Amino acid sequence: FCRVDPYGFERPEDFDYASYEAFFSRYLVVLTRRAIKWSKLLKGNNSIQKSLKVKRYIRKGIPNEHRALVWMIVSGAQTNMEQNPGYYHRLLEGEKNAKLLEAIKTDMNRTFPDNVKFRKTADPCLQHALYNVLVAYGHHNKAVGYCQGMNFIAGYLILITKNEEESFWLLDALIGRILPDYYSPAMLGLKTDQEVLGELVKMKVPAVAELMERHGVMWTLVVSRWFICLFIDILPVETVLRIWDCLFYEGSKIIFRVALTLIKQNQAFILEATNFPDICDKFKQITKGTFVTECHSFMQKIFTDPGSLSMATINKLRETCREKLLSQG
Repeated sequence: FCRVDPYGFERPEDFDYASYEAFFSRYLVVLTRRAIKWSKLLKGNNSIQKSLKVKRYIRKGIPNEHRALVWMIVSGAQTNMEQNPGYYHRLLEGEKNAKLLEAIKTDMNRTFPDNVKFRKTADPCLQHALYNVLVAYGHHNKAVGYCQGMNFIAGYLILITKNEEESFWLLDALIGRILPDYYSPAMLGLKTDQEVLGELVKMKVPAVAELMERHGVMWTLVVSRWFICLFIDILPVETVLRIWDCLFYEGSKIIFRVALTLIKQNQAFILEATNFPDICDKFKQITKGTFVTECHSFMQKIFTDPGSLSMATINKLRETCREKLLSQG
C-alpha cells in the first residue's frame, strides 16, 4: 500500500486501506467515464459557456487533468489573468511590506507538514511557490493582506494547477468574489456565514439546533475551520476537490450544502451528545469515515439532502445575521 496519496499527503497510521481500495476501484470507473465526456465537451478549445449541462458535469466531478483549466474558466480567473498580463510578476518584483513577509514566513513550515511536496527536501519544493503566491496576493489585496487559512487554500491550488500565476488568480477569485469577506481583518463575512449556518440548521435540522442552544455551544466553535479552510484537512482530499469543483462554479452556497449534509446525515449521532465537550467531539467525528470518503455519493447527497437552498434565502439570512453581529459589535 502507498503511504503517500497522489497529492503528496502521507496517510494516517489508522488509514483504512481496505475500504478505500473498495471505494476507489468503483470510483475509477466513474472517473474514466467522466474523463471521456469532459474531453468531448472541451474538444481541445479551452472555453466553456455556463449551461445546465456544464453545471451537471461539474457536479459529477471534473477529471484531474482538466481541473485547473475548468476552475480557471468558470471562476473568471482565466479572464482576469488574460486581461492583466505580467501583473503577477510585477507584484513579486515590486516593493514589499516587511510585516506581511514575516507573517507569511512564519506559516510556511506549518502548511501541510504531512505533505511530501511541501518539505524543504522536496524537489521542487512547493513552499517557494506558496510563498510567492501569498506575497503577491497580500500586495494585490492590501485590505486582506495575509491571514491564517489562506496558506492552506493557496497550497491546494498549487497542488492542482502546478502553476503559481494560475493559483494566484484562483485565490483572487475565491477571496475577492466567491467568499464574501472571510479573510478581512474583522472576518465579518466568515462570522456572518457561521450564523447563517445556525439559522439554516434551525430550519432544516431543528433538533440539532436545539441541542446546540441547550448546551450553549456557539457554531463558530464547531464549524469555523470548515469555512476558513474550505474543508481542507477536515474532509478527504478527493472529496474537498469535488466540493471545490462546485464552489468555483456555483459559489459559496455549496459550503452550506456540505455543512448541512454532514449535520443532517449524522443527526442521530450528534443527538447522542449529552454535554458541551461531547458535542464538539461529535462534530470532529462526523467528518471522518466512509460517508465522506465516498466522494461521488457524498456529492449527490449534498444536492438532495438539504432540500432547496436558494441564493435569495442565503442573502436574506446574511443580511439579518450581519446586522445582528454589527449591533453586538
